[in-house]
Amino acid sequence: MRLYAVVAAGGFRRFATYRTATAAGVFTNTVFGFVLAYTYIALWDERPQLGGYDLSQALTYVWIGQALLAACAMMGGGFEDELMERIRTGDIAVDLYRPADLQLWWLAGDVGRAAFQLLGRGVVPMLVGALAFDLALPGSPWIWPAFLLSVLLGIVVSFAVRFLVALSAFWLLDGAGAAQMSWLLGLFFSGMLLPLPLFPGLLGEVARLLPWSSLLQMPADVFLGKYSGWELLEAYAFQGAWAVALLLAGRLLQGVATRRVVVQGG
Repeated sequence: MRLYAVVAAGGFRRFATYRTATAAGVFTNTVFGFVLAYTYIALWDERPQLGGYDLSQALTYVWIGQALLAACAMMGGGFEDELMERIRTGDIAVDLYRPADLQLWWLAGDVGRAAFQLLGRGVVPMLVGALAFDLALPGSPWIWPAFLLSVLLGIVVSFAVRFLVALSAFWLLDGAGAAQMSWLLGLFFSGMLLPLPLFPGLLGEVARLLPWSSLLQMPADVFLGKYSGWELLEAYAFQGAWAVALLLAGRLLQGVATRRVVVQGG
């Protein structure tokens, strides 16, 4: 496990070197936060308590989304482009023969990336939002670690989805289309555009059952105190179940891809 801890630390340091990009990302997240916040204000003025959120909670949801956008790679920007390029060029064969697990290697690096993005691009927009608006901040200190655990589970789910998408490059001539479709689905079904309880009827029910709800909707609801006691454990179980299922699917697909590389290499 020490190896993967080093890889995670390397992923953190790698993204910490992109200072200009980080500053640009903070500015972009903050601007979009204000745009969404004023849009939500107009919407909640017409429909108070929409989706079970008051205006303060809705505004808090907006800024949590901006804080988690890069950390959960809801618009890409993680490891997947690099992995797909290594598959396209054939360099992946070297990775598969290394004495390290391919999935754990990329997971560790992505956790390091997400940790930096959460601190580097998440904290400042959230602070700006708290200064500019009346946000519904947690009253109990225990909500903060509960929220961070939910965020961590969301990051793992996000990785598992993107790992499957990246492995599709073994069978597709170009995985860019699959990656773009993935982040479009992620933006919509994570609740980034609107909280999932606002989705009507069957669409809302299905959206809350999909893995992308683990990226934003569930961590935000934990932050807002929507879950407590057994409900909180059920939320963790939901995120954990998706993480395990998707990671196992990725490991299965990785095994199939490995056999394909070995056969072709032989």
